[in-house]
Amino acid sequence: MRSGHLHFPQRRRQGNGTAPSLVDLCVQTAIDNVKYIGDVGATDSHLLERILPHCTVEELMHIENATTDRDLSPVTDKLWKKFYEIKFGAKNVEIVVDRMTKKRVAFKWRQLYQAKLKEQNEVQKQSLERLAQSFRNESARKQSRQIQFVAKAPPSSKKRSFGGAFGSSSSFSNVKSNIMRKAKVEFSAEMRNRAAVKKPPVHIQRTNSVVRPQISRDKGRVPYSK
Repeated sequence: MRSGHLHFPQRRRQGNGTAPSLVDLCVQTAIDNVKYIGDVGATDSHLLERILPHCTVEELMHIENATTDRDLSPVTDKLWKKFYEIKFGAKNVEIVVDRMTKKRVAFKWRQLYQAKLKEQNEVQKQSLERLAQSFRNESARKQSRQIQFVAKAPPSSKKRSFGGAFGSSSSFSNVKSNIMRKAKVEFSAEMRNRAAVKKPPVHIQRTNSVVRPQISRDKGRVPYSK
């Protein structure tokens, strides 16, 4: 158990019932307070191998950063490999090992962990940016459609009242059809009347001769009988 002060559990006994050694008590105390450990200095590697596996990623990184005069990778490298597998999966561990084997190179697993984490964060950031851009484009498209809709002229009041007077579109169509039929009938009758008026008159020949008045040679004078 981790706490803010040194803690000495009372359960420390060996399998044969003897009390634990001072080293075991120190190791357990370090494990219980591992989050407070910084520079490990010249602590023996076999003790660190018992203590450091109880660290989190942040705690292990803090200890390595704080220990400036010593390379802890011989102890911590396998721990970082385990963290890599937990974070990114065993399949990715196999891929990394295969690539390093083929290229005959070796990288510390802490470096690989940090590089993979950075790559993952970049991919996630790009995905979020693409998603945000998609939302912005959709919002702009909707706003453009709203502007186009507002820019259109509203229907006139006559059309609205006309439509309201006749109700639905079907009834309006029936009324319109009736009006057109009536107009055609009236137009046909009018055209027949006009044709009858324009028709030339028929002259009837009469058998009796018609006496026409004789015009005198004198201009402007009409002869008369006594």
